Amino acid sequence: MTAAADHRQHLRGIALMIAAVSTFAVMDTIAKWLAQSYPVPAVVWARYVSQVLVMVVLLGPRHRAGLVRTRRPGLQILRGFVLVSSTMLFFNAISRMPIAEASAITFISPLILTAMSVFLLKEKVQPSTWIAVAAGFAGVLVIIRPGSGIFSTAAILPVATAFFFAGYQLLTRKLAGVDSTVATLFISALVGAAVMCFVVPIYWQPLLSPWHGALLLAMGILATAGHFMLIRAFENAPASTLAPFVYAQLAAVLLLGYLVFGNFPDGWSLVGMALIVASGAYVVLRQRR
Repeated sequence: MTAAADHRQHLRGIALMIAAVSTFAVMDTIAKWLAQSYPVPAVVWARYVSQVLVMVVLLGPRHRAGLVRTRRPGLQILRGFVLVSSTMLFFNAISRMPIAEASAITFISPLILTAMSVFLLKEKVQPSTWIAVAAGFAGVLVIIRPGSGIFSTAAILPVATAFFFAGYQLLTRKLAGVDSTVATLFISALVGAAVMCFVVPIYWQPLLSPWHGALLLAMGILATAGHFMLIRAFENAPASTLAPFVYAQLAAVLLLGYLVFGNFPDGWSLVGMALIVASGAYVVLRQRR
């Protein structure tokens, strides 16, 4: 492949990454909007069940049993459980606090993953990276500072989300190359749907309008589309090139939070977000080198 063709392929991967994380931002915005009318567990249930249905309809005829074929069923089930736990925590967070601030706090997950890699994967981390990790957590404290409207028990939820998502990423690393990407995506959605089917009867309520039903289905479509664009992005460009563009999701939720809910972070929250993004980007670039 020529240098020009390689460059075009990397640009394609970057565009797919930005499209994927923007799709996730739209899905989260829909979830926050629906959580004003429905219990969060019901919204989470709809998100996973609709994704399973979409994948069965679109991919079932082609992949059939390949959708659930795995060599590490235990790890796949654990990964799915960790992901649905992360979703439950995050949807609860955005139902109680502004979406931009909640999303920004979850971006400490790469920093948490760095710390976890030291203890679980025995990876070596430079002192400057630990400083970046500390700066990221300082950014969280700036966002949820005592005396602000954000400071409440709800602020714990996006922090917990980040821990669960870091665990999800760690399990994804361990499963890389073990099972097909389609199977890994489907099993995660299936586990999430199965877990929520046990929970949702407690919180069930009928649809208030057909429009809400369409939005609940749209969440599954967006989740499927977003993950597939994410996969295609990594097929076109290396992870080290794509990682900084994950933060495009924060720009998307800032815009959507303002347009849909009329919320825009104050100056201190923006400073905290900048700290989190800068520290996360530094860790990514350090790992790339």
